[in-house]
Amino acid sequence: MSSSKKFINGAEIFFECLRRENVEYIFGYPGGSTLKIYERLYDIDFLKHILVRHEQGATHMAEGYARASGKVGVVLVTSGPGATNTVTGIANAYMDSSPLVVFTGQVPTNLIGNDAFQEADIVGITRPITKHSFLVRDVKDLAPSIRKAFYIAQSGRPGPVLVDLPKNVINALCSFEYSEKIEIRGYKPTYSGHINQIKKAAKVISQAKRPLLYVGGGIIMSGASQELRSFAIENNLPVTMTLQGLGAFPGTSELSLGMLGMHGMYWANQAINHCDVLVALGARFDDRVTGKVETFAKDAFKIHVDIDPSCIDKNVKVDIPIVGDVRLILSELRKVMPGKPDIDKWWEEIKTWQKECPLTYDMNDGRLRTEYVIERLSEKTRGEAIIVSDVGQHQMWVAQHYKFNHPRSHISSGGLGTMGFSVPASIGAAFAVKDRPIFSVSGDGGFQMNLQELITANYYKLPIKFIVINNSFLGMVRQWQELFFDEKYSFTNLGESNPDFVKVAEAFGLKAYSTDRPQDVDDLIDTMLDYNDGPIFVEFKVVKEDMVFPMVPSGASISEMIVKRLNPQRMV
Repeated sequence: MSSSKKFINGAEIFFECLRRENVEYIFGYPGGSTLKIYERLYDIDFLKHILVRHEQGATHMAEGYARASGKVGVVLVTSGPGATNTVTGIANAYMDSSPLVVFTGQVPTNLIGNDAFQEADIVGITRPITKHSFLVRDVKDLAPSIRKAFYIAQSGRPGPVLVDLPKNVINALCSFEYSEKIEIRGYKPTYSGHINQIKKAAKVISQAKRPLLYVGGGIIMSGASQELRSFAIENNLPVTMTLQGLGAFPGTSELSLGMLGMHGMYWANQAINHCDVLVALGARFDDRVTGKVETFAKDAFKIHVDIDPSCIDKNVKVDIPIVGDVRLILSELRKVMPGKPDIDKWWEEIKTWQKECPLTYDMNDGRLRTEYVIERLSEKTRGEAIIVSDVGQHQMWVAQHYKFNHPRSHISSGGLGTMGFSVPASIGAAFAVKDRPIFSVSGDGGFQMNLQELITANYYKLPIKFIVINNSFLGMVRQWQELFFDEKYSFTNLGESNPDFVKVAEAFGLKAYSTDRPQDVDDLIDTMLDYNDGPIFVEFKVVKEDMVFPMVPSGASISEMIVKRLNPQRMV
């Protein structure tokens, strides 16, 4: 007797790999080079394909799904323009360390390099913005490449991985094998921190007079929020968070100083300036946090915990580096702490700064302001909602005024600052989380960049609450123009060209409302919270001249905060 292995085609191998990786959703758009995959997809029942309306939307949806769930987001697009349309979303995921696997169709291998119809060197194009890329030239390499892609995307510091699938590879036959064990030469993420370094850090923290925990998105990615909370409470330590770290520590806690950096809290930045021990946990010292690097926490002893060794000493030199998973390291740090630091005087100093320059805004003129909308949203949802913000002034007001109490509650484009992120990312989040309200908050500029995905939200009857903060300007750019560019508002006034947003939302099938009155805010938020039969839209027309404070000018020290308008007459 002779035995023979069963041969299946590349499309069948593709889906068997996704089944083994427990993929729930694919965000995609079909095309010529992926037709064999979509033919097979017709009979697949273990996952759901979400038809997007633009491939950039697919990548943002996959990232929103990944950020809300902690799982890998999966994208499937065709070759050429389908692939190149994913570039912005891949770059966004790379900057914010979000785990994606992006599958792109490709022309047959014999046509690669011949400028064939809908050919693009997507591996070459995305090489600087992916953790790794695979061009699968032989069907025998398909399953191993997909296995490695998922492993690389979610291990170590997460990030996007691209797998390019030539048409002939998808059609070719091969026996199926899927290795459970992964060995990749040169790729060995470090998870356990060096115990001697951890003990040194514990001793320094216990002896500190003015310690500060500086927390980034790595806490959320590693699932370390509970360890962080316990460590901070046990030692009475103040905690400040980056934009991506919001929710890693409860925003309502007395130990929380809120966000630091360019638009961070006055007291958080003052704490950075005056601390004697700075403990960076899963943060990368990016320029929006540090300002002028030479003056950033210049007198502080610096401890840096990060799973990515390339981040250590990259922007700021540190005294004790600890490479590894921040959750494991915090757990060890708690065990070896020799004592609790005596910092009552430090807390008195911090509370003085909080009283000295609180977050304020003026509602006496009866006009609607974004800060009020966000504060009411925070109160009404008790910090339990998932807020997916776009990019601009409203993004900073969300970060300042919404009290995030849970990890994976704040989803925003941080490193790349991608306008148009919120609408599709909120859709991805809605597929990941079904028991909490999801709010997409956009400015009038960013909302128009991917509003076609409202079709997707309505088609799948997702109960997303879409908010547009409409100040009829590219608000953040306008703010810079007023402060630093002689009030020359060059091509930032959208008021003359903006559409009627209510009619736009209604055209896409959404219930839609609009107001410019503060007294309507509570009722409209209640309306959004009560409606769960599909997406709903509300436009808040706010004061166009409003600016976000505090603000640290680009390249300045974070001690050089602007805390109020330089020319108050601009509000008249």
